[in-house]
Formats: sequence, structure tokens, C-alpha cells
Amino acid sequence: MVNSGFSWPVRVYYEDTDAGGIVYNANYLKFLERARTEWLRQLGVEQDHLLQLDVAFVVRHIDIEFRNAARFNQLLTVSCRVTQLKRASMVFTQAIVDEHNRIIVSAEVTIACVRVSVMKPIAIPEDVSGVIARATS
Repeated sequence: MVNSGFSWPVRVYYEDTDAGGIVYNANYLKFLERARTEWLRQLGVEQDHLLQLDVAFVVRHIDIEFRNAARFNQLLTVSCRVTQLKRASMVFTQAIVDEHNRIIVSAEVTIACVRVSVMKPIAIPEDVSGVIARATS
């Protein structure tokens, strides 16, 4: 599956940093999540609508590499690209880069589709998987 991907700007706020002004490691996960959410939104997939249908995307697995530190007030760019689309899951390759295109974080994130009420895997709804398939081909 080949696609150009999606990117989303994120400003590092003071609340994102530790006492030394460096982004706290767990906050990179939030930045990655924001980019995936905005990518879906751009495709017309609103996750609150899916929740009303008892459907959600959840993180199943993350491989992450922290390569450099981001600091307070930096403007970062978070990218995401679907590298695998399966019946009930998808895999994203993601990166966070700074304004000098220096890689801060790289990650591979596996997302599963679940029925929220029972937290069991289900097939990605056909209308959603169709939109994703068209966007990633």
C-alpha cells in the first residue's frame, strides 16, 4: 500500500514539558494520536460518530524510537501513513520532526477496531474501510 501520508502541526506547550523544558515522553503518544485523529477527520470519519455505533479504534501495539528531544515552544510536524489495512486493524508508520526536519520520534502503531461494549475486535465498518482504502492506494 503506497500513499503520500498526512501531516499535522503541533506546538509544544509548557504543559507538554518536564522541569527541564523537554517534552515528557508520554506526550509524544498524544501527538501521534492527534495526527491519526485529524487524518480520519480529513477523510470524513468522525470518531464520535463511530462511538455512537459502539465502534472504536484502539491502540493495540506501538514500536517507538525516541531519537531526539523536543523542547518548549517548538513547532513540530507529526506524520502518519497507513502501511497495512486489514479487516479489523491497520498499521501506521508515524514520525515527529522538528522545524529543521530532524526526526524526534519514529513509531509504528497498530490500531484495532473494537466493539466498545465488549472490547472485542470487529471488522472495520465497510464505509470506513472503503474511505481508508481509497485514501491509501
